Amino acid sequence: MPLSHRLAELDAFLLELNRASAAVILPLFRGDHGIENKAGKGDYDPVTLADKGAEAEIRRLIALTYPDHGVIGEEMGEDRPDADFVWVLDPVDGTRAFVAGLPVWTTLIALRFEGEPVLGSIGQPFIGEVFIGQAAGSRLVTAGGERPLKVRAGQPLADAIIATTDPEACFGRAEMEAWKQLRAASRLARLGCDAYAYAMVAAGTVDLVVESRLKSWDVEAAVPVIAGAGGLVTDWTGAPIGRHGGQMAIAADRPLLDEALEALRGAAR
Repeated sequence: MPLSHRLAELDAFLLELNRASAAVILPLFRGDHGIENKAGKGDYDPVTLADKGAEAEIRRLIALTYPDHGVIGEEMGEDRPDADFVWVLDPVDGTRAFVAGLPVWTTLIALRFEGEPVLGSIGQPFIGEVFIGQAAGSRLVTAGGERPLKVRAGQPLADAIIATTDPEACFGRAEMEAWKQLRAASRLARLGCDAYAYAMVAAGTVDLVVESRLKSWDVEAAVPVIAGAGGLVTDWTGAPIGRHGGQMAIAADRPLLDEALEALRGAAR
């Protein structure tokens, strides 16, 4: 069966995964979420029962429905990562926002085919949104229906709304200087939105997102969603973002990306 035909079936399954993970996560949001610190002494990397429970449920459904598919997840590692189809999971991206009770955390689910992300979703179940996409198109799914997603092209950096999560925590010295240059040149900058900012680029309300120190599960869901909405996802040199994450730029169009890369390339690594 051609991949294009398979994607319709897999798209429906992706929405099912979002519903199932939301059923695990939402009762714990702004509640007793059982937070733990995964990091060593002196650092902070929170994980909650929501992260663990949602990933376990997603993995259970994948194993039941597509037992030949692989899975890579932030909390539970790799299972058949070299399969033709591999799901890449971040059940609660933005755990710090989650534990603070801020509804900008998301559930990120991507599907690779032969090593490349071909389908992805950015879900925010507290608000009731799933941004889902593939190269052929992206859409926002809510309880009220669906609508197509399209980036806001044509904004120069001087008029752009830009975002990153936490520059002081995530950027090195050269990266911070690049961010300061972008922020000074832009119209408006927002911080702390995690992957929800990616969705806002697809929705046409944010124009540029730059991030660093990302893992594969932070990156891969964004690639099909942004591509389907007409945007671009690259590293800080302008090359396609690697499967292992690192530095990422999401832009509404090529001219804006090229402007941003003038600042970012000097800090690329």
